Amino acid sequence: MPPSIETVSSKPGGSTLTKASSRDLFITALAPMVWGSTYLVTTEFLPADRPLLAATVRALPAGIVLMLVTRAWPRGSWWFKAAALGALNIGLFFFLLFFTAYQLPGGVAALVGSVQPLFVLFLGVLLLGQKIRAAHIVACGVGAAGVGLLVLRSDATLTVIGVIAGMAGALSMAAGIVLTKRWGRPDGVGLLGFTGMQLAMGGVMLLPVTLVVEGLPGSVSVPNLAGFAYLSVIGALAAYAVWFRGIQRLPTMVVSFLGFLSPLVATVLGFLFLGQSLSGWQLVGAVLVLASVFLVQRPGAVAGPSVSRKAKAPR
Repeated sequence: MPPSIETVSSKPGGSTLTKASSRDLFITALAPMVWGSTYLVTTEFLPADRPLLAATVRALPAGIVLMLVTRAWPRGSWWFKAAALGALNIGLFFFLLFFTAYQLPGGVAALVGSVQPLFVLFLGVLLLGQKIRAAHIVACGVGAAGVGLLVLRSDATLTVIGVIAGMAGALSMAAGIVLTKRWGRPDGVGLLGFTGMQLAMGGVMLLPVTLVVEGLPGSVSVPNLAGFAYLSVIGALAAYAVWFRGIQRLPTMVVSFLGFLSPLVATVLGFLFLGQSLSGWQLVGAVLVLASVFLVQRPGAVAGPSVSRKAKAPR
């Protein structure tokens, strides 16, 4: 067991409580921070109006390369589990994410997606035996308020199907986080191989939808290739590897709230590189987002079932 990780369990195979170092928090936070750059890269480097193509290119090539390099293949029940995780974390989530983006203004879509920690909270109770604490509810409210102040505009409009799709996307990602925590990794498969399985599975699911809905672009420029390379190598391969590492090492609620850093980074990058405004209320929203992350990882906020014995740390 690494010296910075202490894992305890209430019973064999039961839920675990993980006390993680600030290093694990920082490394895991890099993933949503990288994802926060997706909007900038998409608008400035990728072909216009092809979000599904961007999602497919982001996931499929990186997944195939990782599986070939690591020689990691699903076996037995892991064919189903890898497909389920690939759909929840990648394929279905990306599809719903971009569908929501077409139905709702970006700020509204981000606000609807901020219910994800609530889904993680209740799924954690059902599947991991975790307990709901007052700090969880408070942090959910503070984080959602922060995201709203960061991205919501006064002229924002709602559509029922857009809200439903946004909440379904949040539920998909939340279920992926919780099931990744519950199932762990296949025996003998390393972190990169596990990441490759999910990216490949999700990319395969996205490919036919992309071809039918958007098709392939008539031409691809050098900036387009650079943007696709960034999303695939940095935004998928590297980011999802540290994300899945964090899910294994950190409590699920802590990981979920780190996702609030994505709209925060997107707002900052828009201000720095796209000339977008940054109001006082957005600064308040940024503070609230960071406060929600702090609240949920405070000692006692992530406690699970009663502790009776030590168990092996997640690999």
